Amino acid sequence: MYIYNVTIKITPAIELEWIDWMKNEHMDEVIATGAFDRYSFYKLIDPISEDDDGITYIAQYFTDSKERYELYINQHAPLLREKGYARFGNQFIAFRTVMKSMD
Repeated sequence: MYIYNVTIKITPAIELEWIDWMKNEHMDEVIATGAFDRYSFYKLIDPISEDDDGITYIAQYFTDSKERYELYINQHAPLLREKGYARFGNQFIAFRTVMKSMD
């Protein structure tokens, strides 16, 4: 199992709209690419995460192969990222990693 982990820090001003967009549009679009089978969505509750710089969320997408992940990164990620930037501009930053389950 491979997990594409996206950690996002958003400004408080967009929180409700951004959560709605993630849950009702963006995450479903990522799954619709066929690269991932499911996702999980989290809010970081560590007090450090809610400082003046923003609030931190984590989106994780699960796939059974590195090839499917790479297909997403190469063919779908640029367009989907651009949609987020077009909607929310510089009101968020994202840090992306990929992990392999060792279970």
